[in-house]
Amino acid sequence: MNKIITEITPLSEKDCFYLIDRYKDRFTYPVHRHGEYELNFVSNCEGARRVVGDSIETLGQYDLVLIGNGIEHGWEQHECTSDKIREITIQFSPDLFGETLLAKTQMSSIRRMLEISSNGVAFNFEGIMRVYHKLDNLTKIESGFYRMIELMSILHELAEDGHYRRLSSSSFASLKPVGDSRRVRKVKDYINSHYKEEIRLNELADLVGMTPTAFSRFFKLRTGRSISDYVIDIRLGHATRQLVDSTTSVSEICYGCGFNNVSNFNRIFKKKKGNSPKVFREIYQHHKVLV
Repeated sequence: MNKIITEITPLSEKDCFYLIDRYKDRFTYPVHRHGEYELNFVSNCEGARRVVGDSIETLGQYDLVLIGNGIEHGWEQHECTSDKIREITIQFSPDLFGETLLAKTQMSSIRRMLEISSNGVAFNFEGIMRVYHKLDNLTKIESGFYRMIELMSILHELAEDGHYRRLSSSSFASLKPVGDSRRVRKVKDYINSHYKEEIRLNELADLVGMTPTAFSRFFKLRTGRSISDYVIDIRLGHATRQLVDSTTSVSEICYGCGFNNVSNFNRIFKKKKGNSPKVFREIYQHHKVLV
């Protein structure tokens, strides 16, 4: 199997961030990863396809994502016919703001957004329009100090606005749950360790000393998702990781990740990921290059 390329960014220890504003007629860079955060804006990209972790989506006229934690990402031409694509890429180090600054109350929304970006986050049209002119202005500011202030302003607007959603599943990105209550973390840890096995609601409820009915309500209230949806997403995350990183057959992956029916696995996978497991693997393999 080919490996995802690891990009060595131009960012040095003395730089606050790296910025590039370019126009191009097509997307050519393969799916890749790097250790820096990346805020990436693209316009005139309708029909292009974006890959972030196990999220594969076809884009509209504009796209803005924040990538963190070294998760795989890339854009491909797909059905995009524009030859006037604009892309603004901002890369900055994970320690740019420092733990002390991020711990301040005034930075709480940015801190939360950066945490979620480990899955990759996409901003909706309203969110993009709120910072569109700031992004454009950032490319024109000559002073490094005021560029930094403008970047913080952009991140603040995006974080406070809240018009964003996470892209990749945590199990694909190998992320541990953070910020949950003790009981929610205990259940999530159990599911992450036993996703290959049959998971019963009453067993999960017993873990936290609750009745199944009360636990179902509690989990949905705390996470915004039903326990069945969460278990499926965890299993799908592990399945998509195997599709990307191995040559294991779809049926073996299906049963190895806790699904007990290949047809049902294919149906759920296509509903959640937009493509069948076979097509998902083909899309990823099309973008892979040898390190």
